[in-house]
Amino acid sequence: METMLRVGVISSTHGVRGEVKVYPTTDDPERFLDLEEVILDTGRERLPLKIENVKFFKNMVILKFKGYDNINDIEKYKGRDLYITRDQAVELEEDEYFIADLIGMSVVAEDGTVLGTLADVMPTGANDVYVVRTENGKELLIPAIKECILNVDVEERAMRIHVMDGLLDL
Repeated sequence: METMLRVGVISSTHGVRGEVKVYPTTDDPERFLDLEEVILDTGRERLPLKIENVKFFKNMVILKFKGYDNINDIEKYKGRDLYITRDQAVELEEDEYFIADLIGMSVVAEDGTVLGTLADVMPTGANDVYVVRTENGKELLIPAIKECILNVDVEERAMRIHVMDGLLDL
């Protein structure tokens, strides 16, 4: 299991006083209101940043970090990821999982046939779709619904699915 969970990506600066626009990678952007700190991946190190202020604009979160008071202090971090530790994460409901825990998971059909590795999760509105990459490089699209997803074992890094008609007729 991942110990750090990505909650956003710094997309650009906002004004000249050190604020940044963050594209949220969490289901609930308002969750930034409850965070006191995030961890910035600078590419060389992970830097804890205290959140001083949170605002919202369209689909973005605008953050101000303590000690970063002008555009020059923060501009170099455009495009960098923001993380939280797992203990800061929201409580999940039954049959809910963090995407970071699903990526790389082995996907197996109910008859034991190994189908591939979960490579991505696509949100579609009604339900997510799991992108499974097979050994020969093809992609299978699996709807994340109870009729298809029989079991997810985060500890074992394995998912067992029911193969719907037409899925393997590639």
